[in-house]
Amino acid sequence: MKREIVDSEDVKLLVDSFYQRVNQDDLLSPVFNDFAKVDWESHMPKMYQFWESILFGSATYQGRPFPKHIPLPIGIEHFDRWIQLFETNIDEQFTGEKAEMAKHRAHTIAHIFKTKLKHLNKFS
Repeated sequence: MKREIVDSEDVKLLVDSFYQRVNQDDLLSPVFNDFAKVDWESHMPKMYQFWESILFGSATYQGRPFPKHIPLPIGIEHFDRWIQLFETNIDEQFTGEKAEMAKHRAHTIAHIFKTKLKHLNKFS
């Protein structure tokens, strides 16, 4: 049964289920786990704060996510897959205004990151 995103518990479900998909994905998992060696225990609370800030205007996230992506071995295909997994995750579990907002913001973030990385000659 789909639900609306109404509170921090819903954001936690969104983020946890999304990163479960990422960790099972042949293209994205190596970037997070082999190259970046993400410490998931400390990373996940940051992601909860990030998405709560975006969806609810909580301003709990304090950070600059883009610089952390510069050294990663990523290309357009990684962003495309990230968006695909994110949208699938949302569409399977959530409905409503915040779900649509999350998808829209994810597209905006991916576009900004791709544009900035392209200007750094990371990929063409």
